[in-house]
Amino acid sequence: MDFSWLSDPFYQAYLWEGFVNTLWLLLVSALGGLLLAVAVALARLRGPRPLAWLVWAFTTVIRGTPLLVQLFFFYYGVGRLLEGVPGIRDSLLWPLLRDPFFFGALTFILSVGAYSGEVIRGAMQSVPRGELEAGRAFGLSGFQVLYRLWLPRAIQLCLPTLTGEMILLLKSVPLVSTIALMDLLQAANIIRDETFLVYEPLLLIAGIYLATTIVLTLGLRLVELNFPGMRPTRRRWLPIR
Repeated sequence: MDFSWLSDPFYQAYLWEGFVNTLWLLLVSALGGLLLAVAVALARLRGPRPLAWLVWAFTTVIRGTPLLVQLFFFYYGVGRLLEGVPGIRDSLLWPLLRDPFFFGALTFILSVGAYSGEVIRGAMQSVPRGELEAGRAFGLSGFQVLYRLWLPRAIQLCLPTLTGEMILLLKSVPLVSTIALMDLLQAANIIRDETFLVYEPLLLIAGIYLATTIVLTLGLRLVELNFPGMRPTRRRWLPIR
């Protein structure tokens, strides 16, 4: 194994840029996707019937097609169509619309929104109706019941599942290397092409992803244990008879 190339500032810059872009893409996609997920769940449960059917169609299409196909559709399909819009190249939006980061984040936000939206919808349906009626009995308005009782209780129920969705999102980020966005995999591919080393760059980014996954898992576990209403379970090494 030859890792002498790690001392080269040129390759260090590639790896650092790829790592930063990976974290930014994870953060933006997670936040945007969870906000969209809440909107999807509410539209399915409380929206007008046409809106509920439209959101159902959205979640069905997103969950029924490969993520890589969606990424190519937005970047090579929608991106090319936007290039032909008159005046778009001279607008203030053009620097954003030509950036592969935008299309990568958009694809992941829609994916997280569709998958997590169905998870949150199921959790909201699992909240006992008596808890919501108790809130109304205390004089809370419908909106107050939603954001003070119903939604927090649903998130409490599905938080472990949402944690898993965030881990899957992190492992989906390398797909953006196919649309010329500098992430860790793209940096590793550049290093492989220039050093003719096959395994070492891939082993390095695999270790980075593993370490990032462990940190993310521990952080989300901490959030889960300290979420209002959650109580950590004490576990023993050996069962006591």
